[in-house]
Amino acid sequence: MRRQIFESNYRLIVRHNMEADNGIHSYRLGVNQFADMTDEEFNEILFRFQLKNYHKNGVKYTHKMSNEELPKSVDWRDKGAVTPVKDQGNCGSCWAFSTVASIEGQLVIKTGKLVPLSAQNLLDCSRAQGSRGCSGSLPDLAFEYVMANHGIDSEDSYPYVGSEQNCSYNAKSKVVSIADYVNVESGDELALKGAV
Repeated sequence: MRRQIFESNYRLIVRHNMEADNGIHSYRLGVNQFADMTDEEFNEILFRFQLKNYHKNGVKYTHKMSNEELPKSVDWRDKGAVTPVKDQGNCGSCWAFSTVASIEGQLVIKTGKLVPLSAQNLLDCSRAQGSRGCSGSLPDLAFEYVMANHGIDSEDSYPYVGSEQNCSYNAKSKVVSIADYVNVESGDELALKGAV
């Protein structure tokens, strides 16, 4: 059965990439660790986290107009503010990677140093804030953990393993702490542009 699923998905990949070569799609597909999964299995990994009784504590970002004209585009990779793409594997930890990427970017802006932060630290240690490890969470809950914990470890000191472990946070390996975070209103492109 697993082979049949893979073969079906492989045919879809080949067909899609032929269409991409003809300009129908702007991206290509490839074989990865999900290639032998059904749509239902993939969605179970991707959409595990269910919001229940969750209230956002973050400050809502309000764009304040200034005389400064904002650029039409910004690519933080050109500014050395983005770490390489990570692979979360079969763990629903996108929320942890999103959170560390956000904090890493702010750290570059403040200090000029790009230090990869530990997604595993968030995965293992933020249950008190409502996170559910590989079963999912939200960046807001991870930010709440970093604030309550007064810091987050580096990726080097607390590497990603792609499964839930016991919390092994070490304050001596702390890279940065945060005092607050903001939420940009969904659909407010001007606020998003200002935040970026």
